[in-house]
Amino acid sequence: MILIMRWKLDVLYTSFDSHEFRVDMKKCEEELKSIEKWVKTNANSDFDASNKIETYLNMLNSFYDRFNRLYQFAELTFYEDNENQKSLEAIADLQRIKARSVKPLVTFQKWISTLENLNELIQSSAFLTEHEFYLTELVENNEYVLTEKSEEFIAEMENMGSNIWTRMHNELTSNLMVNVTINDEQKLIPLSMARNMAYDKNFTVRKNAYEAEMKAYSEIENACAACLNGIKGEVITLSEMRGYSSPLKKTLLDQKMSEAALDTMISAIQEKLPSFHAFYRRKAEVLDAKNGLPFFELFAPLETDSFTFTFEQAKDLIIENFGAFSDSMGCFAKKAFQESWIDAEPRKGKRGGALCVNLYSVRESRILCNFTGSLSDVVTLSHELGHGYHNERLRNQSYVNSKPPLPIAETASIFSEIIVKQAELQKREGREKYIILENDVSQSSKAIVDVYSRFLFETEVFKRRRNNVLSPIDLKNMMEKSQMDSYGTSLDHDFLHPYMWICKAQYYYADNNFYNFPYTFGLLFSKVLYEKYVENKSSFVKLYDQFLSVSGQMSIRTLAKKLDIDVESMNFWKSSLRLVEEDINRFLLYK
Repeated sequence: MILIMRWKLDVLYTSFDSHEFRVDMKKCEEELKSIEKWVKTNANSDFDASNKIETYLNMLNSFYDRFNRLYQFAELTFYEDNENQKSLEAIADLQRIKARSVKPLVTFQKWISTLENLNELIQSSAFLTEHEFYLTELVENNEYVLTEKSEEFIAEMENMGSNIWTRMHNELTSNLMVNVTINDEQKLIPLSMARNMAYDKNFTVRKNAYEAEMKAYSEIENACAACLNGIKGEVITLSEMRGYSSPLKKTLLDQKMSEAALDTMISAIQEKLPSFHAFYRRKAEVLDAKNGLPFFELFAPLETDSFTFTFEQAKDLIIENFGAFSDSMGCFAKKAFQESWIDAEPRKGKRGGALCVNLYSVRESRILCNFTGSLSDVVTLSHELGHGYHNERLRNQSYVNSKPPLPIAETASIFSEIIVKQAELQKREGREKYIILENDVSQSSKAIVDVYSRFLFETEVFKRRRNNVLSPIDLKNMMEKSQMDSYGTSLDHDFLHPYMWICKAQYYYADNNFYNFPYTFGLLFSKVLYEKYVENKSSFVKLYDQFLSVSGQMSIRTLAKKLDIDVESMNFWKSSLRLVEEDINRFLLYK
């Protein structure tokens, strides 16, 4: 069987012109009209409130089920080819429907917030008890909600503001071609391929790709700066209108994470940065970099015979190691490969980076990556399949209960990385073990040091954007300063990455600001989870699956307590960081 490196979307729809797509678009409109009419008639008194809430939740789950099936088909089609005009038209139509759905949701939210006996109503029904967290969150966050008319207007305006800026950034980076010198020959390649050359075993290739990447970004820097200014300006304005103390405060509430947990994690990281700097300095020594590590050498392999993989080999390795963890995880990975859930082929017009989308309506996932055969590509594929396995564990939940906080979502994905890397470390000996260990430490350091620089950058962007429009020069200077503050002297300050604000799509998510610290949380939390797994493998697998299955139904702190972890404890974060330090020390012992 030949593996195809393109995904299949037929399980959703065969085309935008198909009978099924047109029927579902019509039904989606009809369901929304029914919700609007029902809310107007029923969300006005406490009579039979328990049944009313149940009815509304069933209607809402059904609507989102169909809406997301439509939207994800359009979105994934756009991701694989951003010149597909029909996908853009469908996205625009669906965004208008989504904007309309805001008003009845706000009306319902304001209504249940007036019910004095809501807790009693919830406890009187098994169905409502399942949705207790969702309902209580609506009430707790009601103070940040404006009038129905205002929220509907904002949703409509977002379709003309941040949604357009996000799409524009995606189109700019997806279509960006990079002119790289390879073996004395100029080659025009997609940005995703040029970025993957950071893992090439040839120094000249890495350096040429970096320089070409920087030059290519300069061609779109003004447009991307406009996108970022538009998005962040909108976020600041709406945060202030709704009464949030800051965009970060809104993010923490959305992600069900306490300020204490974030502050403690950041403090622990700041204290441990010297250990990571020591790793980068050693890597600079090995690579004969005199003034610290140039940014283009951060992921350079330390062995000229570093691993390379075909897509088939990557599949076998992941299925084997997932299967060693549990039968269900192994079977999931096998199914994802066999049924073409993965789009791995780099090409012009395809979205860069990697992601996993939960196709809740059909209980499947779709994974996008840009696979070129490096060990890092295998790790990335493991990461995205980890998200997919998380979706698999959530498949029996209702739609509103199937949305875990991002820090927990990143925990599931990074835990899957660890499963693969630890299994390979145990199998390998000598220099092969050294290569995998270096890759592991490199990825961990990225999740700590580089992500911290991104957190610093985004914090500064929000601070300065409040009163100023930020030019490309401003953004480049801010990014370089954030990298210097995070990496210290372990990075060569003559070779930073001033365009990381263009490179990372997460900065352009208006609804998910500060999509950086979830990766750090995910790494450190999953490190401790893996230790628990090693201590008792048989009992942990069942506990882990259960942990994933309820991850959309409680706060991060409550969820962590189920595993006897206190995410607001400095001792927890330090103990997790020590696990990474141990890996760094093992690497430093190699000669």
